Amino acid sequence: MPDPKGFLTTGRQTRRRRPVSERAQDWGEVYEGHPLLPVVSLQAGRCMDCGLPFCHNACPLGNLIPEWNDLVFHQDWEAAAERLHATNNFPEFTGRLCPAPCESSCVLAINADPVTIKEVEVAIADRAWSRGEVRPEPAPRATGRSVAVVGSGPAGLAGAQQLTRAGHAVTVYERADRVGGLLRYGIPDFRMAKRYLDRRIAQMRAEGTRFVTGTAVGTAVDAADLRARHDALLLAVGATAWRELALPGRELAGIHQAMEYLPIANRVCVGDLDAPTISAEGKDVVIVGGGDTAADCLGTALRQHARRVTQLDIHPQPPDTRSPDQPWPIHPKVHRLTASHEEAGHLYREQYGYPAGRPGADGAEAGGEAGDADRSGVPGGGGSPGRDLRAAAGGCSGGPDGPDIRTYAARTVRFDGTEGRVSGVTFVASAGPAAGPPGAAAEQAVPAQLVLLALGFAGPEQDSPLAGQLGLELAPQGTFARDADFATGRDGVFVAGDAGRGQSLIVWAIAEGRSAAAAVDRYLAGSTALPAPIRATHRPLVL
Repeated sequence: MPDPKGFLTTGRQTRRRRPVSERAQDWGEVYEGHPLLPVVSLQAGRCMDCGLPFCHNACPLGNLIPEWNDLVFHQDWEAAAERLHATNNFPEFTGRLCPAPCESSCVLAINADPVTIKEVEVAIADRAWSRGEVRPEPAPRATGRSVAVVGSGPAGLAGAQQLTRAGHAVTVYERADRVGGLLRYGIPDFRMAKRYLDRRIAQMRAEGTRFVTGTAVGTAVDAADLRARHDALLLAVGATAWRELALPGRELAGIHQAMEYLPIANRVCVGDLDAPTISAEGKDVVIVGGGDTAADCLGTALRQHARRVTQLDIHPQPPDTRSPDQPWPIHPKVHRLTASHEEAGHLYREQYGYPAGRPGADGAEAGGEAGDADRSGVPGGGGSPGRDLRAAAGGCSGGPDGPDIRTYAARTVRFDGTEGRVSGVTFVASAGPAAGPPGAAAEQAVPAQLVLLALGFAGPEQDSPLAGQLGLELAPQGTFARDADFATGRDGVFVAGDAGRGQSLIVWAIAEGRSAAAAVDRYLAGSTALPAPIRATHRPLVL
């Protein structure tokens, strides 16, 4: 146990965000520099080293959290990095992007603030990289077997690295011009700078993994031919089939899917484009959707200097704290204030004169996958532009720095337009996605010259010839069918990540990649020493 009284004597202290007025003007990460290691050590000392550490079960990777907390508390950072990498190929990714279900299941969270597991994790990883302790780990011998991995998101990268380290010749095929999948073009730089991704890819290349970009398997390369050229094929193409909103006016110009909008902004950041071809600058923007991608769209629109942003969420506003029907240790649905929503509230307070509450929320707790959210949310009143609309739809919250731009319990009913372009969005109050038709509910309208649809993803793209070329079957939910060991009905073809599981979290993607790699290694060699933290049938604990 790091400190027998640490959880009693040390309060939870999280990493501070940069001031909104500064960070909303650039694309740098929202947090201030690197955390102070003595502070991180004290936070690790709050870990109780539970006899039954529920944080292990909440994380599909099976991270050895109490072990590296103890090592950090005792200043053995190099050993902590070794224990961290024993279960996680990319802790600097998960430490920045994961919503930390491990913290929700921390035993301290029963009646107190949980350990800052996620921040300890990223501090360990960043320190190890800065000290040169993260090195390539090439296989001691080659097996003579080759594996093709299709897709270079977190599942594909994790699977490729594990198989390369097992001695197989691994080639990763990526249809985009750069490696990284969703990590590259779907995640804004203010959430994770791409240099973290680039250095991992450099490590993998040094270990022997080969990357082929700009190649769409199924069109540029026949999937069956690819299978014939390799001893095994691992499909990690993700769940990129976005959900549509087939409503009157959908054909209007100015309505885009989030994954049409976000990659363009990322390409501007990397220098591929001088200016975005889809921009929020000077526009009233409406984001339809309430998840992580919606928050990414919000943060991006603010940095493009949108005139005003409104977010419509069909779900009712979650409670500020864990509700009785979502007991510990599950990861609860609570009202979270992401960094992007904090920015919107602050900027709109300045623009519209919203009265300030307590100063600054730069130290808000880490939470949602989209952006490190305040665990409790912020109760409060209206007072923002369009507040009457939100009140009619089902509520909004005022933040410490200004209004919450989200409109909850709002069902979009049509897109309004003028001369072929969108000019507004009409919605009605709703009891949630399972509710029936809106009926005679009073309609409300909000102006919009740009509408972004962030409704999640249904599975792999159905129109891709890849499945037909390999003779793959689809599961009822639209994903590639597979057994508990990640194998499809086609010999030597395996599926990892969201393509088989459906839309999920980055920790599940990495766990899938590691476990599928073990299955592929077993198929090739008859046995495997690679770890397999989950089976394809495992699911997170939910009610």
